[in-house]
Amino acid sequence: MRRFIVASAFQDCLKSNPIKQNLRTLRRESVMNAIEEFTDFPGLEILSSAVVLIDQHNLISYVNPAAEHLFDVSRKSARGTSLKKLFFNPSAMLIGVEHARKHHCSYIQHEIPFQIHDYKKMELSFTVTPIEDIQKHDLLIEFSSPSQQTKIAREQRIISETNHSRELIRNLAHEIKNPLGALRGAAQLLDRELDREELHEYTSVIIHEADRLKDLLDRLLTPHKIPQMVDFNIHEVLEKIRSVILAEYSSGLRMERDYDLSLPEMMGDKQQITQAFLNVAQNAAQALCGKGHIKIKTRVARRITLSNHFFKLGLLVEVSDNGPGIAKTLIDKIFFPLVSGKNNGSGLGLSLSQTFISHHNGTIDVESQPGNTCFTILIPIKSSEDSGDHSHG
Repeated sequence: MRRFIVASAFQDCLKSNPIKQNLRTLRRESVMNAIEEFTDFPGLEILSSAVVLIDQHNLISYVNPAAEHLFDVSRKSARGTSLKKLFFNPSAMLIGVEHARKHHCSYIQHEIPFQIHDYKKMELSFTVTPIEDIQKHDLLIEFSSPSQQTKIAREQRIISETNHSRELIRNLAHEIKNPLGALRGAAQLLDRELDREELHEYTSVIIHEADRLKDLLDRLLTPHKIPQMVDFNIHEVLEKIRSVILAEYSSGLRMERDYDLSLPEMMGDKQQITQAFLNVAQNAAQALCGKGHIKIKTRVARRITLSNHFFKLGLLVEVSDNGPGIAKTLIDKIFFPLVSGKNNGSGLGLSLSQTFISHHNGTIDVESQPGNTCFTILIPIKSSEDSGDHSHG
């Protein structure tokens, strides 16, 4: 029903728009300009589902921001290209398009597997709806992911469970930290009273392990510091992280960059954001044992809703690697404190990343299979001048 409402609203907007009334009197060049200006109207721009308009030759005439994100194309580059270029396997889509065009009725398919890139596969439901009374637009196609609501619910559940676990561990850390200081102090006093040199080794072990445990407790308590917000360029942060990783793994590791240099500066705690992305990149490098391929990709995300707040722009960062992947038994709890897939891992790196990103109203998610693990981070872009209320309603 919702898809019919979207198509109906689109046609109602055509009928009420003064541009349509003058189309027949405009020259061909003016018609194209008018249509291009007209199609960017809020009704389709703010939808979370992807919408594509095509002409009678199956050439794309418009994509909304959600479609730009889904198919990883810009509106400018998509306009005028063939619909089938959006997919590696477009046959199911083309059948629906021809059916809707031939019978002048809507065509609906649910949960059809599509391959959008050589690495991006997903199930999509789509509705093809004929559009009347406007040149250059023949069909409206709306895409939605049946798993999107499931994914949102899963993310909210994981964040809630992680917060509960983190609060429990934080309270435990406070309880341990005080007697730990007394234990270390006692070991130092004992060390001064020892006469035999070989006994100093034992007190040294106690002091060293106490310091190591204190460092671990400090890291557990770190996320609760108040963020220091400043404007900064995310690519400067990512370049520093890339340099650190390549310095640590000097041979056998290749780090590819795919940056959207049009991204504006963002406002956030630069130290927290740096640590969050460094932890993700280090996790990828460790999974590869220093030998393999890591790709860091940045894009602009438009009109996003995060933590029940609406933002005009967002920062989308993907950190992917071609390692062995994350075990299925760990994938749902990889962001929990003290959970690690590595024998010598502390289980704090990704947990801290999620906490720091949550401090910025962002989300972090992971999809993994052998040969391709991808962490996706989405953070709203706000500047120091952005003082508006982004809440819904």
